Formats: sequence, structure tokens, C-alpha cells
Amino acid sequence: MEQKFRSTCPISSALDIIGDKWSLLIIRDMLFSGKKTYGEFGKSSEKIATNILSNRLTKLEELEIISKGKMEGNKKTNIYSLTQKGKELLPILMEIAQWSDHNLNDHLQDGAKPFVNRFKSDKDGFVKGMYAMMEKR
Repeated sequence: MEQKFRSTCPISSALDIIGDKWSLLIIRDMLFSGKKTYGEFGKSSEKIATNILSNRLTKLEELEIISKGKMEGNKKTNIYSLTQKGKELLPILMEIAQWSDHNLNDHLQDGAKPFVNRFKSDKDGFVKGMYAMMEKR
């Protein structure tokens, strides 16, 4: 799929690809929760509609942010994994989480705070650890 961009601005171009809420939440679930299947994504607390989930998974695959394969021992179930391009979104999601922690602190659930605190003191170490964990999945 050839992506059509609205402008040559790098921020605008990135938002053309990952600027919708659902794509980033799917990537978040893959990065931080290890979700791999359509059913796992559908159980996220944000309650993504099935047609939107299907659309976003297809779009992310076409843009080579994720790849799709078959589950070992179950040829009916698709599994999704992040490509290198998708994995490189980790620091961006961390920055969004840290910005939210700083600016939306009263709104965030208490369970989110330990997550942000894990990488506040050592972002580079956290990123390296996450990349190592993703390689094992």
C-alpha cells in the first residue's frame, strides 16, 4: 500500500500513519503487554470495535509496522508482531506516557504510575531491556 501524505512535514507525515488513537493503542499493547492476536487486542480496556480493529491491523501490516503470521500449532489463528519499524515507536510511546504522567496526573489511574516510574530514571536502560524482551517473544 502506498501511503499518501498530506504534506512533507515529518510530524504531519508520521501522524498520517500512526496519528489515530487505535493504531497507537494496538502498538502499545504489543510493546508493553505482549498481545499478539486479534482476540487479545479486542479485550483491551478501551473497547475497540471489531471493524476498526480489523481495519487498523490491516493498515499497520500494509505500512510494515506489524507483520502477520500463523500461530504455531493453530493455522487458523493469526499472530501479529512488530517489525523493526514498529519497535522503533517504543521511545515515542514512552514520551507520550511521561508527558501524560506530568500533565494529566490527576486523571491517570494509579496503576499507570508505576509503569511510567519504571523508565523515568533510566530511559535508555528501559528501552534496551524492552528491545531484548521483544526479541525473546
